[in-house]
Amino acid sequence: MTIKTTLLAGALALSAMSTAAQARDLTLAYFMGPKHPMNGAVFTPFAEKLAEVSGGELTVSQFPGGALNSSPPKQYSILLDGVADIVFHLPGYTQPLFPITTSVTTPGMCFNAIECTEAMWRAYEPISKEFDAKILALWANEMPILFSRDAPIRTMEDMEGKVVRVTSAQDIPFVEALGASAVSQPVSVINQNLTNGVVDVISIGSSGALSFRLYEPANYITTNVTGAGSAFVMLLSNDVWNSLSDQEKAWVEEASGKWLSMQGAETYNKIGARGIEVSKENGVEVYELPDDERARWEAAIQPALDAWLASEVGQGMTGQQVMDLMQGKGM
Repeated sequence: MTIKTTLLAGALALSAMSTAAQARDLTLAYFMGPKHPMNGAVFTPFAEKLAEVSGGELTVSQFPGGALNSSPPKQYSILLDGVADIVFHLPGYTQPLFPITTSVTTPGMCFNAIECTEAMWRAYEPISKEFDAKILALWANEMPILFSRDAPIRTMEDMEGKVVRVTSAQDIPFVEALGASAVSQPVSVINQNLTNGVVDVISIGSSGALSFRLYEPANYITTNVTGAGSAFVMLLSNDVWNSLSDQEKAWVEEASGKWLSMQGAETYNKIGARGIEVSKENGVEVYELPDDERARWEAAIQPALDAWLASEVGQGMTGQQVMDLMQGKGM
């Protein structure tokens, strides 16, 4: 009996060692703090679902707040360099690499976070070819609004000569058609830049009021302006993806994809409205651009939009073809 007990104990120990050896922990890097809404909407749900479906064989450790990289535009680079297994990235920061993905921000493309997310998923095939990585989630935020400190934006003339922060270089021609100067900047600097007067206006979704406390430097908000949601992705390193077994890949697929992406979009729609409310509570004046004034803005940007629609965006597709694909026309 003693020999049998010893053999059984040894077998159990070996089994435990084998299970431990098979378990794999993936690193997830993002530059926002752990309380950012996308942690609760996308990052943690992915990690929890992956641990659940894999029985703990695949887990995720989060590294928020720039712990692995403090420069938001370099998120994609650290993925390619193997610094992190999974990253959250804004393709707009490196727009030339992802021209089809960032097309979602084109004025008139879509009109809320859910619509814009659906639009990108219709264009998933060409979008996926732009990334040297496995897309785990692909979603958009709510429509942009304008935050300003020194003067309200109530007419197109109020944009004249202003320096406007935008997310993506894709937005620059449309903002400059309104008479402003546009510069693409990561969210990590926008609060400080508006405070110090480096920029006059910040164009970003209303959720930015909460995520980056923009109600502190801003005195004015303008809503109902032209534009569309920005693109967001959560990516898994191709090296890691290719090293996984078929079973492990199936677990990753189950824990990611469109359902996870829609959670991100739905959360942005909800917190966008709250961002406006909190800004009002903190004394920020909110002005809704009248429809007739918005029509003036749309007319002003039309030449820039026509030029984009006629241009080749990528993979042999024109802007018009990308827009048709994202809007589901001719499908």
